[in-house]
Amino acid sequence: MTEYMVISATRGEARYVPEGIPVVITGVGKTAAAVITAQALAGRDTSDLTVLNVGTTGALRDGLSGIYLPSEVVNHDLNAEAIRGIGLDPQESISIEGGDGTVLASGDVFVTDPVLKARLAERAHLVDMEAYGVAFACRQFGVPIRLIKHVSDSADEAAMDWPALVDASAKVLGDWLRAELS
Repeated sequence: MTEYMVISATRGEARYVPEGIPVVITGVGKTAAAVITAQALAGRDTSDLTVLNVGTTGALRDGLSGIYLPSEVVNHDLNAEAIRGIGLDPQESISIEGGDGTVLASGDVFVTDPVLKARLAERAHLVDMEAYGVAFACRQFGVPIRLIKHVSDSADEAAMDWPALVDASAKVLGDWLRAELS
């Protein structure tokens, strides 16, 4: 029987996770997400565990709203070309089993700049700040992961309203978890 663990950046995003599912809060950014995820996985039996990375996301393209289950997460603020240029693998992309085909760009930049948004939209549909770190840690531990993201904003100046928008996204995410896991 599959056990689930929800990993989320903030308490607000995980506010409506159904009772009985353990919740781990990482804080903001890829480094915090990777370290806290690794701590949560270390020393425990992970043979039947699936991590659910639940959180908000910005839409990089027009017309995107609702819940998405990305199939790929890309570390967008890594200088991957330069790393490849010196003969190393930057591991800037992680495939996620069971996704819906969308691509999530993940980085430590809170995206509000239209130039950055347009550049990211060439490769991805959505943007967040933690999924890559969570997915990287899960991959290192051999633990399956699903990314469950709700569009809270359009990754522009309106993203600064995120504190007022997170509760509505958290409710939708909680409803999704109840429906999918029951």
